[in-house]
Amino acid sequence: MKKIFFALTVIIFAKFHAQTWKTDEQYIQKFAPYAVEEMEKYKIPASITLAQGLLETGGGQSRLAQQGNNHFGIKCKEDWTGKTMKHTDDAPNECFRVYDDPRDSYEDHSKFLAFRKYYVNLFKLDMTDYKAWAHGLKKAGYATNPRYAYILIDKIEKNKLYEFDKTNSKEVLYAVLKMYPELKNDKIFMAQLDQSRVSAKPVTVKVPYEQVSYAKQQKNVDKLVERAETLKSILIKSHPNGGKKFVIIPDDVALEAISKKFGISESRLMSWNELDGNQLRRNDILFLESKSSSGNVAKYKAQAGESMHDIAQKFGIKLKKLYSKNRMDFGQQPRAGQLMYLQSKKPRK
Repeated sequence: MKKIFFALTVIIFAKFHAQTWKTDEQYIQKFAPYAVEEMEKYKIPASITLAQGLLETGGGQSRLAQQGNNHFGIKCKEDWTGKTMKHTDDAPNECFRVYDDPRDSYEDHSKFLAFRKYYVNLFKLDMTDYKAWAHGLKKAGYATNPRYAYILIDKIEKNKLYEFDKTNSKEVLYAVLKMYPELKNDKIFMAQLDQSRVSAKPVTVKVPYEQVSYAKQQKNVDKLVERAETLKSILIKSHPNGGKKFVIIPDDVALEAISKKFGISESRLMSWNELDGNQLRRNDILFLESKSSSGNVAKYKAQAGESMHDIAQKFGIKLKKLYSKNRMDFGQQPRAGQLMYLQSKKPRK
């Protein structure tokens, strides 16, 4: 009997331990797809981008990342016209850029490197040579720390980030799963992976005639076909929380297109999913009906880089209810590792 009890204890502990990811692992699981997308667009190694993000945010826990979605510590500069926040870095109350979405921070980082003369020599390097890129960044003056290149290389090798230099945006989730096989128990992650497996089938589209050049007309055709194929590939899933119908968005698309596909008004989709804009991003979770007032599990530890909206979508719970259950002010965001209450209300201290 004692042996059976011990065996069960080991199994339970192993299961619990396997699903408790370190902060850096959580960050990699969430943001590796962003880094790979940027690699495809701007030819910057995904390993370098991820290592810089990990280092700059402390695994997504920095104030700039959590309050400003700024993952690379990019300061305002004279050409910035967007939102800003004050933060003490090299000097007190410096001006830093604020982004609506972490993905915008990733793209701004890519542009920062791609369009500044100081970094032009980086793009002559082999895109899979992360060591040359790390030393090249230091040589170009990206950071003042004399060990900056070695710190990046250590991050890359410790976390095997070089694996993401060999993949693409269609297959990056396979790379994440290979690196963290226990994600197979995460139903939402697997739903995202299932959606990425779906091949876009050829479709026929009607293209309104325009008196433009052949090249421009062909570009319009390609865009319409790509959007139609994206919409056709979307799979409807049942959420673990009450079987609510939801989809994983396979590529960036306007909410209007999803509204027309499923015959649900944009206003309803925006209300059910607590959206503040009508542009959807790849791997977004979108519910096709109203979410639940409680989660299907009692508690959850917030992961690095997760917002309250992320958690509400992951567990199919209304955002206002999530705030209420955790006695948080609307707009406040969780810390990595913070215990979130999904069913009962958080006890008062």
